[in-house]
Amino acid sequence: MKSKDVHVCRSCGTTALRWAGRCPGCGEWNSLEVRRVAEVAPVLEELRDVDVSGDPATPSGVSELDRVLGGGLVPGSTTLLFGEPGVGKSTLALSVLCAVATAGHGALLIASEESAAQVARRARRLGPVPAGLGLVATTDVDEAVAALAHHPRVAVVDSVSALSDGGLTTAPGSVPQVRQAAERLCRVAKSTGTALILVGHVTKDGELAGPRALEHLVDTVVRVEGDRHGSLRLLRALKHRFGPTDEVGLLEMVAGGLREPPDDALGRRAALEVPGVVGTVTLDGSRSFVVEVQALVAAPTGTARRVAHLVSSQRLSLLLAVLDARCAVATGSLDVFASTAGGLAATEPGVDAALALAIASVVAGFAVSRSLVVVGEVGLAGELRAVVGLTRRVREARRVGATLVIAPVEGDLDEVADIDVVRCGSLIEAIEAARSASK
Repeated sequence: MKSKDVHVCRSCGTTALRWAGRCPGCGEWNSLEVRRVAEVAPVLEELRDVDVSGDPATPSGVSELDRVLGGGLVPGSTTLLFGEPGVGKSTLALSVLCAVATAGHGALLIASEESAAQVARRARRLGPVPAGLGLVATTDVDEAVAALAHHPRVAVVDSVSALSDGGLTTAPGSVPQVRQAAERLCRVAKSTGTALILVGHVTKDGELAGPRALEHLVDTVVRVEGDRHGSLRLLRALKHRFGPTDEVGLLEMVAGGLREPPDDALGRRAALEVPGVVGTVTLDGSRSFVVEVQALVAAPTGTARRVAHLVSSQRLSLLLAVLDARCAVATGSLDVFASTAGGLAATEPGVDAALALAIASVVAGFAVSRSLVVVGEVGLAGELRAVVGLTRRVREARRVGATLVIAPVEGDLDEVADIDVVRCGSLIEAIEAARSASK
């Protein structure tokens, strides 16, 4: 077998055929080191003759994760799971391993950030620990690779950023270390047929930490979203080689770990009918969620403030301008606070009408009926514009017990039984319709 010398940057991992004083990738001086690599002849085969039969996907045991993954974990695949600290990444990964082991398959946890005792205590908080769930506590990527040689059905590395390769001189967590560890683990997973889950970190901006090449190395990238102080968690696939990326999973953090929330968890409305509380339906991927938009208006103590939590601050500013200019709802000198209840974000334009109506109801002093749901985008002229998936929104509103929906005039709507739909052409009409329905 032939071999050749290449030059690899110890800072960023960039490869060059010739030595240079400055790395072409990161610009670091005197960082290129010589390494000898083997030249392997490629194996050529006809694409039409490739055998596509193989083991089916392994269910993760978490139905909402399986929804996002299109059925389960594909053998030999690598899934990158990342999110903010405390959002539940390790809990979710451990729940998957427990479910796989309970089903009688081999499961392995490679813990690089916690000791064996710490992992065991956390696992016991989630419930009985099944037989067949192996544990290797190490920061050495060689030991991690050796553990995968036992051919577990599913393996989790928590986290890939804490592994280090003794052949590299850089510190653990650096770009070369993370890339080298991920490359080796992915290669072994494909050769053994192990479904591998890598747990990753995020930067202060909420983006995936580490080299961008990490996303290209793996087959699937799943982000865990949610307020760590709240209970709801969203699972979103940013990349998926084995299926679509428009599925969204919803989980609830409870004392025993993550679980699928009850059917009525998002449809629960405030017990009191007070001004500033309006129900709406937001779409996220193929899912529809009922959320409660809340607004509060108060006299300012100084400069008027605009505070948006879990709703778009840009959309809030636009709606305040429309209310003032088109609907004679004066809020320019008032503090305005807007949010959603329950911890689920609602930032798409389809919730515009509900947010504007919540603000208008506070200023006008009337409470919107709990049985009323409002959907629609608001334009700068004060018109109600069509929204995507109107029929899906109306059906979801009916499912949670709503009896009336205010919706735009535009947009196709299939007939939905047991619920009335009032079509409005402008925001003023929507406000008047809500006031009349709430009397």
